[in-house]
Amino acid sequence: MLSSRFLSLLMLSSGLSIVTADAQTITGTPGSPSATQTIDGNTIPPPPLPFGGVINLDATNSKPFWPPRVVPPAGAPNILLIMTDDAGYGVSGTFGGVIPTPALDRVAQAGLRYTQFHSTALCSPTRAALITGRNHHSAGFGVITEQSTGFPGYDSVIGPENATIGEILKENGYKTSWFGKEHNTPSFQYSLSGPFDQWPVGMGFEYFYGFMGGETNQWTPYLFQNTTQVFPWIGHPGYNLTTDLADNAIDYLRQTSASAPDQPFFLYFVPGGTHAPHQPTPEWIAKFKGKFDMGWNAMRDEIFANQKRLGVIPENTALTPWPDSLPKWDTLSADEKKMFARQAEVYAAYVAYTDHEIGRVIQEVEDQGKLDNTLIIYIEGDNGTSAEGSTLGTPFDLAAIQGIDVPVKDQLKFYDVWGSDQTTPHMSVAWSWAFDTPFKWTKQIASHFGGTRQGMAMAWPARIRDAGGIRTQFHHMIDIVPTILEATGVRAPVTVNGIGQRPIEGVSMSYSWDKSSKDVPSARTTQYFEMFGDRAIYHDGWIASTPPPQPPWLLGLAKMPDVISGYNWELYNITDDYSQNNDVAASNPQKLQELKDLFLVEASKYNVFPLDNSIVQRLLAPRPSATAGRNSFSYVGRVSGIPPSAAPDLLTKSYTITAEVEIPPGGAEGMLATMGGRFGGYGLYLVKGKPVFLYNLLALQRFRWAGNDALTPGKHTVVFDFTYDGPGAGKGGTGVLKVDDQEVARQTVPHTTPFLMTIDETFDVGVDTRSGVEDSDYQLPFAFTGKLDKITFKLGPTQLGAAEQAAARTKLARARD
Repeated sequence: MLSSRFLSLLMLSSGLSIVTADAQTITGTPGSPSATQTIDGNTIPPPPLPFGGVINLDATNSKPFWPPRVVPPAGAPNILLIMTDDAGYGVSGTFGGVIPTPALDRVAQAGLRYTQFHSTALCSPTRAALITGRNHHSAGFGVITEQSTGFPGYDSVIGPENATIGEILKENGYKTSWFGKEHNTPSFQYSLSGPFDQWPVGMGFEYFYGFMGGETNQWTPYLFQNTTQVFPWIGHPGYNLTTDLADNAIDYLRQTSASAPDQPFFLYFVPGGTHAPHQPTPEWIAKFKGKFDMGWNAMRDEIFANQKRLGVIPENTALTPWPDSLPKWDTLSADEKKMFARQAEVYAAYVAYTDHEIGRVIQEVEDQGKLDNTLIIYIEGDNGTSAEGSTLGTPFDLAAIQGIDVPVKDQLKFYDVWGSDQTTPHMSVAWSWAFDTPFKWTKQIASHFGGTRQGMAMAWPARIRDAGGIRTQFHHMIDIVPTILEATGVRAPVTVNGIGQRPIEGVSMSYSWDKSSKDVPSARTTQYFEMFGDRAIYHDGWIASTPPPQPPWLLGLAKMPDVISGYNWELYNITDDYSQNNDVAASNPQKLQELKDLFLVEASKYNVFPLDNSIVQRLLAPRPSATAGRNSFSYVGRVSGIPPSAAPDLLTKSYTITAEVEIPPGGAEGMLATMGGRFGGYGLYLVKGKPVFLYNLLALQRFRWAGNDALTPGKHTVVFDFTYDGPGAGKGGTGVLKVDDQEVARQTVPHTTPFLMTIDETFDVGVDTRSGVEDSDYQLPFAFTGKLDKITFKLGPTQLGAAEQAAARTKLARARD
């Protein structure tokens, strides 16, 4: 009897197609360089095939055999997955907004618009759900990575049991790439020391070009190509990341198509727009001059009318009431109207500019003749429009998210540079609420559709024939992965790299593609929502919701109620009440209890517990890293690009910085050590040989210690010693600058940065990158021209008291008075 191995080898040598034990289908001449295989996909990567050639003592009497190349199933489409940032349902013109979005229109007109599609209410969690097909707690992203805690649903680690769609498609023969925002790597793993298994290149994306973290400056971004920092703006005046991302994606499509034109691509395109800072190019801002002088209330009415006209909300939809906590436009002063209109102009320009650059990527797909067989999924926003700009808006977003308001009279000083590299702006909450029309609430609020309802369009000309159709089925971010898998014919794997996989928790939306499916019931019957203890549960047309105990623009700085017993529940029948306008909890207590019980079941199933409604406390919680527990740091020579999570943390503590330098004949100047830049941070440096320590409080105030005399040639020790007035966040302290043990400057400051010194700048030694903490003192890169023998940071204990946080907020809010 012939062995099964011998039979397989015999069939291979005869040029037949075979199916191996794990269902790998081989086409072409087996063993030849052109042979391919389509795998079963249960196990990825698939086990290697046995060698099918002949090996004798010499090559002349031997026969080579090439393993077949893995390819997707025949006819599998390209996938272009697009998502913007911080944009609610009423933002895009495609869904009734007043901002033109022709690229999104194009997708909608070629395919379908979905009017009940949902996010998680926050950035990282939505993105984790989108790329894994699992609920955000299942994927470890109950909150953003910067607030991660040591619980399975909240550790910000996408474990190997939750393989991404990038990993699945890559192992099935797709070219996989990621362009733009990367907010799913743990913030404590941003450094170049890795590990890189949680970076895009470690999660199945073969090429990555984008920025790490929740936001970045669009003029000088914290940018990576794969795992290497890059600085493409240097030498390119007018550079903006949004255009650069599109340029890079287009170049990638051209390069890969030239080398492998028949290999399908999966391209994940997620630009920073329209998350703060709102930084479009000047020509786009000019297009919207005067377009928002009508104010937020009139704009809201206009959006609502547009939505009914377009059919993207039901005719019986109610416009939810304007909140008493936000002013009506006609109550504002002339200066307030001028400034607030400018905020919306720049935001709208950012929306339109981002959509334009997305349109360029789509056009490239068409120019390559690949549009017909490309599934395009375009999601407008990863959550509702952001309320993190405070009720006033701000020229400096890091100030606003730490509870520091900038009065309108001071904002007007930045009117002409709003959105430029001189500002990192955000708009008033009132605009954000209006851009979430017709719903209540905003980003962060998981219980109401103002935080979770996203406009989404999907097109695949070769398959979706109901061009311009509207679909009303209830769906969620977790449904995108199974939709892609069904479209490609790729199976969700059982094991990946030997690790058993958590089941995909989404459902495919492909049933909605046919014309006859317009009124088919939703395949998704149940979906929970939770963020910061705020929660909801949807089931069969009903949703039970807990209204937030405090508005999101307070950012957790107010006292929160008990996370279990301190929340009220509302009930809505969204079959008849699309906008969650009519709370029927009082008349339906049994239905409400059923849904509350169902939430507990779903939350137990998907790692939602323990519930936690703290915000600032989680931001400050310790996390594992190479710097965890350290209070002493030493550096030799020049280093740059170290992320804040891997650098000495000077917030809420006393510290000493000691620089040992050698000054050459003729003197020296340059940066010794710096964190951050124009919008917050510090620097210890020499200007014309004179020592300086500069503390930049979120671009609102700068405190400067400087010596009068230049350092003479030879060795010197420069020390900055700061004694913090804790406990509590944002307290002041006394700094002393010394040279060779002699005090040269002393100053007491009333306040310091409370929680976040920088998001998108880095820690540098011997040089300064991206932007400087004090533009009037030096020009970048301001490399030190002497010899830096060593610089040492000694840190005291953190002096943060929870009871002081509210007082710190009040104190900091008065910083400009």
